[in-house]
Amino acid sequence: MTTPSRPADDSAELLPVATPARTRAALRALVRPDRGLALTGIGVLVAATAVGLLVQPLLGRIVDIVADGRPAGDLTLPVVLLVAVAAVQGVTTTIGLTRIARLGETVLARLRERFVERALDLPADRLERAGAGDLTARVTGDVARVAEAVRSALPEMARSVLAIVLTLAALALLDVRFLLAALLAVPVQLLTARWYVNRALTLYADQRVANGAQQQQLLETIGGAVTVRGHRLEEQHTERAAGRSRKAVELTMRSVNLVLGFYGRLHIAEYIGLAAVLIAGFWLVRDGAVSIGTATAAALYFHSLFGPVNAALVLLDDAQSAAAGLARLVGVTDLARPTEPVAGKAGPAGGAEPTPVPQQTGPRRRTATGAAVAADAVSHAYGPGRPVLHDVSLTLLPGEHVALVGTSGAGKSTLARIVAGVQQPTAGTVTAPAGAGEPSVVLVTQEVHVFTGSLAEDLRLARPDATDAELRGALSTVHALDWAEALPDGLDTVVGEGGHRLDPARAQQLALARLVLAGPALAVLDEATAEAGSAGARALERSAEAALAGRTALIVAHRLTQAVAADRVVVLEAGRVVESGPHDELRDADGPYAALWRAWSGSRTAPHP
Repeated sequence: MTTPSRPADDSAELLPVATPARTRAALRALVRPDRGLALTGIGVLVAATAVGLLVQPLLGRIVDIVADGRPAGDLTLPVVLLVAVAAVQGVTTTIGLTRIARLGETVLARLRERFVERALDLPADRLERAGAGDLTARVTGDVARVAEAVRSALPEMARSVLAIVLTLAALALLDVRFLLAALLAVPVQLLTARWYVNRALTLYADQRVANGAQQQQLLETIGGAVTVRGHRLEEQHTERAAGRSRKAVELTMRSVNLVLGFYGRLHIAEYIGLAAVLIAGFWLVRDGAVSIGTATAAALYFHSLFGPVNAALVLLDDAQSAAAGLARLVGVTDLARPTEPVAGKAGPAGGAEPTPVPQQTGPRRRTATGAAVAADAVSHAYGPGRPVLHDVSLTLLPGEHVALVGTSGAGKSTLARIVAGVQQPTAGTVTAPAGAGEPSVVLVTQEVHVFTGSLAEDLRLARPDATDAELRGALSTVHALDWAEALPDGLDTVVGEGGHRLDPARAQQLALARLVLAGPALAVLDEATAEAGSAGARALERSAEAALAGRTALIVAHRLTQAVAADRVVVLEAGRVVESGPHDELRDADGPYAALWRAWSGSRTAPHP
């Protein structure tokens, strides 16, 4: 089960957070494939800890030899055994911690893979409602917290718990009264742990939410810096960022005070326990029940518990922080996947999958052979009272190119994303073509990302096994081969962040070349030529026409020249289809499309199909 996050403000609907029970179940599922490694690591650590417990009795033996005035030669055997114990414990501890660390890294990698897989499958509107800051905080801060716990806290916690259990057993073997004296510290420790846990989990969860809100505000301010400066909104945005930063700092200081109180209570418990063991030892030695060496061993045993007990309880700090982060990650991995994955993505990589929690029922995405696409009575809303599409029905015949036109806000991009499978409709169904070894649908938008790496590597994202000849063929198809080969290192030129910068038109041609390599049955272009500017618009439209040749296409037309070249034009107004037909027919019908055409082509000469 998952519970919704408390939003940092009224406008955000944060991604869900898993309940503690669901988080534990997901953790068990993540560990299950490597339970053999877990059992082996724990077994070796048990052996290492058990061997280490021989140190205190051997030291007690040395005390008895000295107290009894025995010859110095009697010390040889205990000293040799101490050296052997140290060597064996060092080797076994290293092996056990290595296996536990390997288990932790494997589980962490599996969690990361599932988180990224689910995050990439989230509907666009769901991410928009949550805000980029929430997802960014989870993929950075929360993953870092869990990773830190896995790499340091998990091995130390395992060793500490084993040391505590076995040391208490050793105290009982010396004399059960030593164990009873040591246990006087336990109520204080348990009350301290309970006091801390009851406060820490909520506090750390609130901290994660506050950090997400802080990142969201910074992303919005930096991303919209031009608009902020243009409207002289610097002061307002600075105050918003400062307010969210103050909230994050306030929660951080509360966590610091919580930890300080935690440590203070632990010191009280140590004093009570050690004093009780020393007093018990005094009475038992005086009554002749135990030797001085045995009482010394008991005191050393309890003193050796300071480290493991404090480590285990202190690690509750890391454990609670990591648990809060893990719950936020599991909340995302448990989100229902779209009924058909986004085109071109691989399915889940196997292993134990957490049970998904459905987000919506009713509308489903279906597959069908051939390239026909049908949207039947599709409606969509981004929230209560915010409808975007109303009972839209649209059919694309195999090989047909359909242009979507309409004013801004008519619902064109929303319908395109729903047809592409990137977004699920609120109501209605979409029947899409079924791929045969290739992605069935590829969506190309005006927001094209150039990945860091060579140009060839960027192209092979669409088809990893593509040959150099196929890469050049795809570039040639979209009229990009000339400039690609003219780059400093040709197709081996590093592009993207820190590499050779591609202008928007070339980046869009790169995206179209990837579409050609992917070879989908259906291509959806959402204003894919809008970033070219007026000068390069026609050249980029020719590239798009070449990339779409021979395949079914839905084109959100930024320029009506694309509508002229399409087989059919569909006009959307306020989320409804108001016209559908060939360009010439609609232009002469004196309806909404004709009005758009007159407004757009008043000073333009549009080409004939």
